[in-house]
Parts: sequence; C-alpha cells; structure tokens
Amino acid sequence: MTAIHPHQRTATTPRPAAAPVDYVWAVARIALGWTFLWAFLDKTFGLGYATPAAKAWLNGGSPTTGFLKGAGDNALGGFFAALAGQAWVDWLFMTGLLGIGLALVLGVGTRVAAVTGGLLLVLMWAAALPLATNPFLDEHLVYAVVLAGLALARAGETLGLGGYVRQPYLK
Repeated sequence: MTAIHPHQRTATTPRPAAAPVDYVWAVARIALGWTFLWAFLDKTFGLGYATPAAKAWLNGGSPTTGFLKGAGDNALGGFFAALAGQAWVDWLFMTGLLGIGLALVLGVGTRVAAVTGGLLLVLMWAAALPLATNPFLDEHLVYAVVLAGLALARAGETLGLGGYVRQPYLK
C-alpha cells in the first residue's frame, strides 16, 4: 500500500493511525490550549493566581492594564502603554485568549488558533523588549514556534475534533 501524505487525503481516504509523535503534538496542543484558556478564566473571574478577585474582568478590572502599563519603560512601551485598559483592547485580548484556548483544547481550528495565538504571543514579546533574562528569546517566542508546529503537524486530528470537523470539507 502506498502511503498517502496527509495533505493528499480526500473525504473517502481513511485516516491513518496516529503515530507516537502525533500524540506528543496532541498533548502539546492541549497543554498550550489550557495555558490560553486558564489565562482567560483567571483574568475573567480573578481566581487568585495571576489575577486577584478584586481585579477580575467581571469586577471591572482591565485584563490588559497591568501587563501593558508595565511595558511603559520598554523599547516599544509608549505604544503598548497607550493601549492599556482600552475596552476594545480588553475585549480583543480576552476573546483571543478564549478562542485560541478552546480551539487548541478541542483540536478544532488549530491553524487559525496557531496564527492568531502566534500573533498575540509575538506582540506580548515585543511589549516586553528588551528582555530581562535573555537578549532576544523568551517563552512567548518558544510558544509561537510550538503553535506553528501544531498547525503543520495537524495536531487537532489526534485526541481532538479536527479530523472529524475537517473531514467533510476534504474533496
């Protein structure tokens, strides 16, 4: 039997069995998805980890103010500090955290989640420049690279709903 590259599958081509590396990517997808989803939950409800209850979004706090105001003295700080606390920035940020987190945890829309999540992470990296512990690399860029790997590996199709949602659209 000739192997079929994942990009050459059609609606009638059976899905190949997952290899061990597919499970590694799937677990990375779920873990990174939970990271985004947890940030959303903590900032929304003030669960007391990174966000105290008094500063929760539901209690009138701004999920972007602390991080972006703290960037004020950084290289691009003026730009990012000006965005801090604006309602449209808060809504965009929180919608992004929720959407990216759910997409990754469920394994649906992983390519869109990878692009939007990568953009969000690169913007957060840029807001922190210059970095305190490394000349150019921090976890934001590492996570962005992992997101690209998730998309390229089609990680949503293993331990996720990506293969089932995508299947009818393959022709």
